[in-house]
Amino acid sequence: MTDLSDFEISRKWPAKHADRIQLYSLPTPNGIKVSAMLEETGLPYEPHVVDFGSNDQLSPEFLSLNPNNKIPAIIDPHGPGGEPLPLWESGAILIYLAEKSGKFLPQEPARRAETLQWLMWQMGGFGPMAGQLGFFHKFAGRDYEDRRPFERYRDETKRLLGVLDRQLDGRDFIMGSDYTIADMACWPWARNLNGFYEAGEVTDFASHTNVVRWVDTCMSRPASQKAVNIPSRD
Repeated sequence: MTDLSDFEISRKWPAKHADRIQLYSLPTPNGIKVSAMLEETGLPYEPHVVDFGSNDQLSPEFLSLNPNNKIPAIIDPHGPGGEPLPLWESGAILIYLAEKSGKFLPQEPARRAETLQWLMWQMGGFGPMAGQLGFFHKFAGRDYEDRRPFERYRDETKRLLGVLDRQLDGRDFIMGSDYTIADMACWPWARNLNGFYEAGEVTDFASHTNVVRWVDTCMSRPASQKAVNIPSRD
């Protein structure tokens, strides 16, 4: 039996199944990325809720695993060399799980590089811009008299939706016919724009017909339907 007791985070979130990947997360777009990947690969894992309402992400136990106090984070008890591997940052986790499972990341060098290109596009642009738009459109930012921040993030998010829409023209998925970690990184954010952030109208989401079709396709996957509720908040 793998022993995870050396990890301080185990004191707050004890593992019931220490031989499985331990997932510390919430069903936000960044969290859903990793839950979807774990469900798609079939790698055994155990999810733990990191409750933002209780500031779990700021607890010493969570910070001992992720000093950046963001979800998701994992511990793989069977990491490289058979040693436990703690890991954070959703993009890094997706790459690691793809390499561990041999799935959802092309092996051919050029296609691998292009897939990682779109993963980085989400991490550096689409996710951060959509998140800022959500703040200024739905949350406290809407009370700011200065509308320039909202307009900045709205316009940049619309531009990025256009980039994604053009990439998806004539393709089932970002990389063509193959579903990859690039899709898993992007669709939760696109879904969130039109859903939780209630920003469909301000971003002209419906006019990006390739994106709309692609989100529906990605969401129809059984793994995706499970992932949007993992970890369960009940």
